[in-house]
Amino acid sequence: MKKWTLPQIQKGGEIHDKFGEFLGDILLAGGFMSDSEVNGFYGCGELSDPFLMTDMQKAVEVIDDAADNGEKIVIYGDYDCDGVTAASMLYSYLEENGAEVEYYIPERSDGFGMNIPALEKLVENGAQLIVTVDNGISANKEAEFLKEKGVKLVITDHHSQTGEIPFCEACVNPNRNDDTSPFKELCGAGVVLKLLIAMCGNEDFVLDNYADLAAVGTVGDVMPLYGENRLIVKKGLKSIKEGQNFGLRALIDKAGAKPDSLTAEDLAFKICPRINCAGRVSSATISAKLLLADSPERANTLAEELNELNSKRKTISDEIYADIEKQIEQDPKIVYERVIVLAGEGWNVGVIGLVCAKVVEKYGKPAVVISIENGIARGSCRSVGNFSIHKMLMHCADVFDNYGGHPMAGGFSLSADKIETLKTKIYEFARENYPTMPDAELVFSRETRIDELNINAVELLESLAPFGEGNRKPLLLFKNCTVADRKPMKDGKFVSFTAKQGNASMRAFSFEISYDEFFIENNMTVDIAAYAQINEFNGRKSVELHFIDFRPSGFDQNKFFAAKRAYEAIRRGEGCDERLYPRVVPQSREDLMKIYDMLVKFGGKYSLEQLSAYNKSVNYCMMMIASDAFVEAGMFEKEGERLKKVSVNGKRDLFKEGFLSRIQLKDGKVLAV
Repeated sequence: MKKWTLPQIQKGGEIHDKFGEFLGDILLAGGFMSDSEVNGFYGCGELSDPFLMTDMQKAVEVIDDAADNGEKIVIYGDYDCDGVTAASMLYSYLEENGAEVEYYIPERSDGFGMNIPALEKLVENGAQLIVTVDNGISANKEAEFLKEKGVKLVITDHHSQTGEIPFCEACVNPNRNDDTSPFKELCGAGVVLKLLIAMCGNEDFVLDNYADLAAVGTVGDVMPLYGENRLIVKKGLKSIKEGQNFGLRALIDKAGAKPDSLTAEDLAFKICPRINCAGRVSSATISAKLLLADSPERANTLAEELNELNSKRKTISDEIYADIEKQIEQDPKIVYERVIVLAGEGWNVGVIGLVCAKVVEKYGKPAVVISIENGIARGSCRSVGNFSIHKMLMHCADVFDNYGGHPMAGGFSLSADKIETLKTKIYEFARENYPTMPDAELVFSRETRIDELNINAVELLESLAPFGEGNRKPLLLFKNCTVADRKPMKDGKFVSFTAKQGNASMRAFSFEISYDEFFIENNMTVDIAAYAQINEFNGRKSVELHFIDFRPSGFDQNKFFAAKRAYEAIRRGEGCDERLYPRVVPQSREDLMKIYDMLVKFGGKYSLEQLSAYNKSVNYCMMMIASDAFVEAGMFEKEGERLKKVSVNGKRDLFKEGFLSRIQLKDGKVLAV
């Protein structure tokens, strides 16, 4: 269950005068207060001069000289989507212009950035100039090694500078401390795009030939889609539709996307994951070979290989997640903590970040997933709300061998025998700094009525594309929709229904929610969180709703989240305010029978969260405490998130034995002792 948040906006003013009520509301919800702010965000028409970036002139001269003199140039990339696209762009340009050039993509097991063993091999094989892409700003030790070997180094990167610039011929990075270029949000591929413009001297040529890969790198590295990034992605999508890159075209086909209608969201959810999967479960070099394929036949072969690797990645992820669900089933206290921490032997370190994100999505809490192999533990972290992963890792720094991250995500390595110490410190940090944890949220752009949506309104929304980081697709709230014609899709994997408001109706569907999970029956009223989109069939356009969340109309989310926090505090042993006692703990046999009867009737059909939303008369905390007592007494069995009644002989007083008997009032708190 996520917290739904609807921004409060002031009606009237310049934005509404300029853009009308519907689009004006969307823009105000996005934080735009004037026409000039809107134009500044959405109106980038050209890239800034690449020579405004510090060391750009030096980088061009060094690379050109090496190419002209026949020196061996090696492009040192990275194993993620940004690093692979950036390396492919620079290699393609130099190779087509006659340079002696190779590329090197490290394996994920080598770690991020340059490493000495790889450099030793490159130097041994005759490298005379190393050009990094998407890494290098922190490679001081590696730069000194190259200096000793007499190998020149040019760094192109976009990560923040945290120390001295490494020894090199040139360092092009919009985020180095002394850089004064105007746009700082470029990814590694974006920096390479600017480098190519500087080398070529023809921006239109470079955009026509390389914006496609730069767009994939920008979206894949989750860069904000405003300013120059917006222009790069727009130009890149246009180039992709024209099909100039055989590899991208083949991958789009294998992913089931349509080149003519490709969006930034398609890149994010269909193309980038396939490029990334090679580095997660095999070798990222496969992705580079695909993007550099010189024939449709070669591209199709490599795209099929990536598709198979992506399926393998999904299988590995599912296996790890199944292990996680077993751990939680055996020890439910794991998910009662403020931060969910899980560890497993042999979990593929390349996919634990994806699994961690899935845990966060499922449980609505920050999570840490740790892979253990040969006594070494490597972890991935993801956050919710304003909980800072970076600060959490700093708090635990003394147990790590290495760590890094930002407020929303991070990673680390440590000795496996320190995992329990790490858990203790994570729980300590969360307890001391976040007595009330942030809730996972869905943030809406606007509450909308079905009768307000027409083709013109949705086209106005689509004019704000491309959507992605920093420019989220407008999420609309539709209240009090009567459900009709509820149907399963794809054998029940998905669901659709007709949403009715007064005399207006519209088809709604979900690819995130199964038919069974959508527990709202026909003729019930529901609130839905949905994206509006245009469907075109047989030349006829219509508007439909792609909904991603729902709840029964009238659901009191504040009451629900307060009750959930109280329950988890009791289960953690921290306790909740004793003044809540009559509302959150069953007081009588009648309280228990009310919940018992509800579980007998609906427990096998609905999850406990769903029952809480469906039955407004039962407090979530009270229902969970009663359910725990029933399960401990052997009256029900857990089947995933649902309860199944078990036949038992005899009667027992749950207030005198078992879980309920251990709940006491002590020192002003409700405690389970």
